[in-house]
Amino acid sequence: MKKNDLPVTDACAPPESALLSVEEVRRRIMRLARCVAETERVAVRAALGRVLAETVISPVNVPPASNSAMDGYAIFSTDLPESGSRTLKVAGKSLAGAPFNDKVRPGQAIRIMTGAVMPAGTDTVIMQEQAQREGDDIRIRPGHCAGEYVRQAGEDIAMGDTVLTPGKRVMPAELGLLASVGISEVTVTRRLRAAFFSTGDELRSPGDALEAGQIYDSNRYLLYGMLQRVDVDLVDLGIVPDDPDAIRDTLAQAASQADVVVTSGGVSVGEADYVKQILDELGEIDLWRIAMKPGKPLTVGTLGNAVFFGLPGNPVSTMVTFYQFVKPAILQMMGQLDAQAASLRVPCTSRLAKVPGRLEYQRGILTQDPHGTLSVSTSGLQESHILTSMSRSNCFIILPAECAGVEPGENVEVQPFAGLI
Repeated sequence: MKKNDLPVTDACAPPESALLSVEEVRRRIMRLARCVAETERVAVRAALGRVLAETVISPVNVPPASNSAMDGYAIFSTDLPESGSRTLKVAGKSLAGAPFNDKVRPGQAIRIMTGAVMPAGTDTVIMQEQAQREGDDIRIRPGHCAGEYVRQAGEDIAMGDTVLTPGKRVMPAELGLLASVGISEVTVTRRLRAAFFSTGDELRSPGDALEAGQIYDSNRYLLYGMLQRVDVDLVDLGIVPDDPDAIRDTLAQAASQADVVVTSGGVSVGEADYVKQILDELGEIDLWRIAMKPGKPLTVGTLGNAVFFGLPGNPVSTMVTFYQFVKPAILQMMGQLDAQAASLRVPCTSRLAKVPGRLEYQRGILTQDPHGTLSVSTSGLQESHILTSMSRSNCFIILPAECAGVEPGENVEVQPFAGLI
C-alpha cells in the first residue's frame, strides 16, 4: 500500500469530520519537537537568549565575605546595650573594596559603608541614622539585635551550590547570576535554523508596484518578526509562486538547511494549493483541522530531518497558530523546559460574541486602573484577515469551546503578549 493510499485518520481528516482539540494538537506537536543534541561553548554575554545545556555549579560564595547591608557602624553584638545607652570608640573605617584589616576590640566601632567587608570579629551593624556621633565616639541605645544589617558570606549562593540547570533560558537575570559567581563561559544548545517562505502568485514584496489582483506579502514579514524574536538563525526563501516544481525545489532546499520549516498559505484544498500535495511526496505530513478560531487548518509533520509547519494564510491566523503551536515547539527543540506561555483570569469589560464549538483566541486590550486592578476589553473587529486587531491588542482573550459569549463583568482567561510576542 502506498503512503497516499493509507486509511484516513482524524489527524488528516476531511473538513466534515471531527475537529481536533487545541490541547490534542499541542500534545502531538510537542511529541514531534525533539530537542537538538548539538551544543556549543559560548561567552556569557553571547548566551543571552540561549538555552543552557549544562548544570552550573558555583565555584565561590556570594557574597564572598560577610558585609554590611547599610551605611553605619560595625560592632560586637556583645556591646549592644540592654538598657540605657552605650558609648563606643570609632577605631577605623571599612569601605567597599578597602576593608578594615586591623584588630577590633570590644568597646570599639568601625565606620562601615554598604557592601564593605565586616571587620574580623564584628557581627552587627548599627545604621548611621540610629547612632549618635560625638567626635570619635558613637552613642547607641537599646532595641538592636545581634546580626542586624549584615549580609552573611554565601547567603545568596554558597560555594558548590547549583546555580542553574539545563533547560533554563538565559535572560538578563541569568547573565548577572553567572557573572556573580565568576563564570565566563557556558554550554548551550546550538541555535536552531528556521527556513520560511510564502506561497502565492498574487504576492509581491513591499516596494514593488502592484498590478490588478496582487497584494503585498505581509505574512513573510510576520514570520520573520516572530522567528527573529525566538532567537533562531533565519533562512528567508522569499515568495514562491504557485508552481509545483518551484514549491518542490524550495521545500527540498528548506529541509536541507533548517531544523524547522515554516510556511504560510497554500495548505488548504484549493485548486492551486500545491504545498500539501508536494509535502506528502517529500515527507510525513498531516493536515489537521483544529477546533479553534482563528487558525482552523494546520499542516504539521517532518520534512527530512526538519519539523514542518504550514500555517493558515490569513495574517491573524498565521500569528495565532505560530504563538500557540510553533513557538512552544521551537523553544522545546532548543531545550527550554518551560515552553508554554502563562495566562491569568481577569474581568472583561466588553460584551464578546461567540458561537459554541471552537476555542477562540480573540484579541484584547489588558489595562490596569490606578488601584492596580487588571481588566480586559475587546480590541474591536476579530476577523482573521484584520491584522490591525493584533497591532491594537496586547493580549489574547481565550474563550473555551463551550463558551456562548461573554457579558461585561465576567472573568475570562487572558494570555498577555508580554513574554509571548
